[in-house]
Amino acid sequence: MTLSSVRAQLPETALMKVEGLPFPKIGSGKVREIYDLGENLLIIATDRISAFDVVLPNGIPGKGILLTQISLWWFARAGAVMPTHLVPDHDAALAEVLGEKFAFLAPRSMLVQKLNPLPIEAVVRGYLAGSGWKEYRKTGGILDHRLPEGLQESSRLPVPIFTPSTKEAEGHDEPITEARCAEILGEEIFKQVKTATLNLFDLGSQIAAQAGLILADTKFEFGTDANGNLFLIDEVLTPDSSRYWPQEGYAPGKAQPSFDKQFVRDWLEAQPWNKQAPGPVLPEAVVRQTRDLYLDALEKLRTVA
Repeated sequence: MTLSSVRAQLPETALMKVEGLPFPKIGSGKVREIYDLGENLLIIATDRISAFDVVLPNGIPGKGILLTQISLWWFARAGAVMPTHLVPDHDAALAEVLGEKFAFLAPRSMLVQKLNPLPIEAVVRGYLAGSGWKEYRKTGGILDHRLPEGLQESSRLPVPIFTPSTKEAEGHDEPITEARCAEILGEEIFKQVKTATLNLFDLGSQIAAQAGLILADTKFEFGTDANGNLFLIDEVLTPDSSRYWPQEGYAPGKAQPSFDKQFVRDWLEAQPWNKQAPGPVLPEAVVRQTRDLYLDALEKLRTVA
């Protein structure tokens, strides 16, 4: 989709649930609805937004469209590194599945192969931020990675580091060491996942730099087919799964402005809320600025050929 067509299809109200599709729904996550099409799956991104593992009462209009379009843009480039879960001739196949009646869902939908998701999230960090910065202040490292002394918040790491976590159906994901990750996945798959993660992060960092962005950290998810082949799945390098900073004005020693939902988290942290459901209703100004950040990220990335 062109940028102008993406903007034209952004709704005024958030799509919080999907109704009427003639396919069995087999999953409903914090953001996405998943439908079984036999050999393939239909994944639809709603406009729901979550923070601190709680889905907030109101969403961000058009968020599902923006995140899907960012993912599709990155999947097209990630294919140079490894296979992805998208079906061949994706757009045409998706249009055929949705038909005219549900064509309005196409901008927020992906048609993907059925794969076996790995039970870990492949987190990679190139800069010291978020929970990584908190742990470094306490221990001088992150998990099994010892880091140089004297680093500041938002400092660039000497090399990107692989810091996987568990993927929990309920509750919080838990960071794990590389050794524990290898126990969970098996040594062969672990090596493939770590290599793919670092290669994808390198690709993402180079492309983001061309768009005037710093890719500070991100997470990838992977799945395998019946033959054990590894595929990139879920979403990829979106502002929901990644921390993007503008290159202009970057200076370590403080938190950086970002193109992700950290803006929402910061607002929530200032509220009298115990981080249990239901969460607070986001004010219109927060909703609008969050959508603008997602749209700005897409527009910046689309400047790269």
